[in-house]
This record gives sequence, structure tokens and C-alpha cells, in this order.
Amino acid sequence: MRLKVEIFIQQIVGFLFLVGLLPVHAFVHQHRFVIKEAPYSKLCSSKNILTVNGQFPGPVLYANTGDTLVVNVQNDGSQNITIHWHGVKQPRYPWSDGPEFITQCPIRPGTNFSQKIKLSDEEGTLWWHAHSDWSRATVHGALVIRPANKTNYPFPKPAAEVPIILGEWWKSDVQEILNELLASGGDANKSDAFLINGQPGDLYPCSKNDTFKLTVEKGKTYMLRMVNAVMNNIMFFSVANHQLTVVGTDGAYVKPFKTNYIAISPGETIDVLLEANQNPNHYYMAARAYNSANGVEFDRTTTTAIIQYRGNYTPSTPVLPNLPNFDDTNASFNFTRTFKSLADKKHPVNVPLNVTTNLLFTFSVNTLPCENESCGGPNGDRFAASANNISFVLPRIDILGAYYKNINGVYRDEFPSFPPFNFNFTGDSLPVELQRPDRRTEVHVLEYGTNVEIVLQGTSLLGGVDHPIHLHGYSFYVVGSGFGNFDKDKDPLKYNLVDPPHQNTIAIVRNGWAAIRFKADNPGVWFMHCHLERHVSWGMEMAFIVKDGKGSHQKLLPPPPDMPKC
Repeated sequence: MRLKVEIFIQQIVGFLFLVGLLPVHAFVHQHRFVIKEAPYSKLCSSKNILTVNGQFPGPVLYANTGDTLVVNVQNDGSQNITIHWHGVKQPRYPWSDGPEFITQCPIRPGTNFSQKIKLSDEEGTLWWHAHSDWSRATVHGALVIRPANKTNYPFPKPAAEVPIILGEWWKSDVQEILNELLASGGDANKSDAFLINGQPGDLYPCSKNDTFKLTVEKGKTYMLRMVNAVMNNIMFFSVANHQLTVVGTDGAYVKPFKTNYIAISPGETIDVLLEANQNPNHYYMAARAYNSANGVEFDRTTTTAIIQYRGNYTPSTPVLPNLPNFDDTNASFNFTRTFKSLADKKHPVNVPLNVTTNLLFTFSVNTLPCENESCGGPNGDRFAASANNISFVLPRIDILGAYYKNINGVYRDEFPSFPPFNFNFTGDSLPVELQRPDRRTEVHVLEYGTNVEIVLQGTSLLGGVDHPIHLHGYSFYVVGSGFGNFDKDKDPLKYNLVDPPHQNTIAIVRNGWAAIRFKADNPGVWFMHCHLERHVSWGMEMAFIVKDGKGSHQKLLPPPPDMPKC
């Protein structure tokens, strides 16, 4: 069986050469992902979880800028699965992007799919995760992309590079959490713990023996490759008695800046340098949730790991770092808006200046009426969520396949460029009728080569909350952000068009906005959604279709022969 799989992968690689997706000089990394259940014990109880190769978190994959990965995914689990390569642009090849019923139908139990991940200009930390139901709670791992040969980091090479993956744990089965969320119409049950590299840490029961420990040597510098794989919370993170130097986010470098804490959104990655410059001892690194929504239950626990200095000494009891308060919106917003691209000769920026397509998308938490007011949302209603007042309905055939094969009736292409209702988006006491979204499967079509600006506008419907918005297939320049309603006359005057950060996930601050720009030069179907998982389940998502250009290298490539069947 293994030989057959290897032969098949070689055939796939040959297919890539044939269609021009794989240059002759590219290095190809081959991996095998077996999706299977495995028993794990945490918080004094055990359960089976879905894993890759029995590992939680899943394996860390390493590559260099411009390489290609071929990952054969074999589903030996009991439920459908897809794998998304978060932050990889997949130029002209959305077939391996991964979101269920957007670019593919799921990999069914007992079947496999060989995914081709073509790296382009990404450099830094990205990650991979399941993109079907809530499976990403346990099916995820880091993707480390180092500089290409004969190039270097834009800072001194660290002594070691350590993935730090923030996760979340429920004692009950995650699928049951989702099923109850959908059945009740209410909010999700809060988790029982947060995790650092799969471990809750010293502050939880039955956990101290397994706390993650990082051994450091005084005088050396270490890179922490941070991933927020938490399901429903932006997280604050800090290391006791140590400053952090932020050097990258979302697979791109930023101008280095020092900070005592970071705020990291679900889906976001941040590279930080930790200088081991304290007296030899044990020091806690810690993370806990940021929550801006009034009246929402959330996990208030703190996960920890230990920085332990090498040497002969008797360690004292570690102290916790100072973390911002749970509801410190300014701490989250001010950290995020500090990012700036390097914007030097080796790392140039290419911000679209002549915008040809202006869009404004509102992101709201909504409600839908429930029979006999029997649901778990406000006033007996059912929770929903929307973009431009459309609560997205997943089709049962993938949109990319329907677009490529001209199959009618799967989606409509009338996603609006602007909100259908113009109101005071962040005002108080908004009319209840504004809470009712339409439920449809809509996409927005972009012509190839257009320079796009999207204002991502939060609303105060049901009080408002931060929304980490992720766009597949692209990184975008975050040219502006602020509180309240976007002012089309005043706010663009304050845009950063010189060195804005290049990101794939940006948190819209509670009842505020963010403006992003990108050039629509990657043809295909590309998903955009909030990365708070309950908001995705409620419908806060949409998709773009970017049409083919005229040139031969501006067209969508054909699908591979082993696309999962619908």
C-alpha cells in the first residue's frame, strides 16, 4: 500500500510539471497525513480526538520560500475532513486550498487526496488546519517557511526556532459542542482549558507533569513561532520578566518592535524574538483570552509553559507575567496597529495606489426567528452572523468545481459591494429588524488585475465584538483601521501607503473598521470569513471569484485527477 501511495505521489508531481505549476528547480517535500482518532488525557479525563498521524498538535512542516509540498491526506477517521494551508496563496491553484464546499468536497472516510501546496513569496510562520466543521480544534500544526537558499533572515539568526501553538480544549467531544450549538440556536459551551503546544500548564488539575518547557541558555536569542489555533478567542501572551521583539506576522517580515505582550487573533501567526537575558531561573510564559463582547461566557483560565535557563541553580517558583485585562480592547487594537512592513530593497512593498474596485463589507452577529421563541439566542431567537447582511449557506457541491465546470444552481454571484441598508453601523439601540439577515450562497466576482480596497466594518448589532477576518489566496495590505464608522472622506487621508503590514488575517476592532488593499491577480475561488469558529458556523463568510486574465500565466490551472467526489 505504501509503495502504491509513493508511486501515486510521483504521478502527481509529474502532473504538476506538466501543467507548469512546478518549476524544474523547485524542491518538493513529500508528506503523508493519516487522519485518525487517538486517545488523549487532559484535565483528569480522557477522550478520543481526531489527529494527524496520532499527534496533537500535528506535525510541524518545514520548507523554504518557493518550495512545493505534496501532502497525501488519507482519511482513516470516522468523519469528513479537509485540510487548509492557512496563508499560502496557492497561485492559480485553489484546488488544494481546502475549505469544505468552497474549493473542494470533503475527503470522506476511507479515501485520500494528494494536496499540492505551492509556496511563492511567503516567508516566516504559517500553519495548516482542518477546514470542515470544528475539526480544526485538534487537527492543526505549524508550517515553517525559511528563507530560500543564499538568503538570510533580516535579523541575526536565532539560536533556535520554537513553534508555540496556542490551542483550546473541551473535556467533551468537540463535534458534540458544534451539534449542540446548531441544534439549540444558542452560543457554544465555553472550553475547559487553553493550551500551549498541546498542554494546559501548571494552573490546571492533572497537568503539571506535562507542562511544556523550553530550555534556554543565557545570552542567546530564540525565535518563538506563534500560532493561534484557538477556536473562538483573540489571545494575550507574555513571558515573565522578558520583553519580546516582534519581527514577522502571517508569513511576512515587519519592522522589529519591542513589546511586553502580544495580542494574536485566531488564524494569525506572529514571529517574536526572545532574548535570554535574565538571571538563570524558571519563568512562566502565559496566555489568556481577550473578550470584548458584553454578557458572553468565555474561558477565563490561563495556560502556561516554562522558560527554564540551563545551569546549576535551585529554581524559585515561577511568577506569572503581567497580561492585559480580559476586556482591554485598547491593548489588542494598539498592538495590532503597530505592525509595519520592512519595506526595504530585499523586502519591497507593492501597495495598490490606483484603486479600481471599492468595496465595503459589514460584519454582524444577527438573530433569526425561532418557532415558539424556543431557541437559545436572545429573546428565544437563533443566533446567526453575516457579511453585508447575507448569512452564508454552504452548498453541497463545491463552488470552485461548479465555477470550473459551469454547473448552475450551486451559487449566485450577487454578493453586494456595499451593505444593502445604510445605517449608523456602530450606533446604540439599533432597530431589531436590522438583526435579520438573508440566508443565501452568494459570491462576489472580481475582474483579473483589479486593484481592490475593502473596508471591513464591524457593527454594534447585539453589542458588537472583534472579528478576525481571513482571506484565502491572498495577503493584503492593512492600510488603515479605527474605531466607529469608517469616514470615506477623512479616514483615507490617514492611510499608511508607505509600509503597511502584509497580512492574511486582520482583527476588526469591536465596533470599528479596517481597510485592506490587494491586487486581484490570483484567479480562482477564494473564501473570506471570520476566524471565530462560532461566527463561521452562524454564517459570517463569503467567497470571491477572481476571473482569468488574458495571459497564459493568468489563468486558473486544471484540477488534479484525484479531487474528492461530492
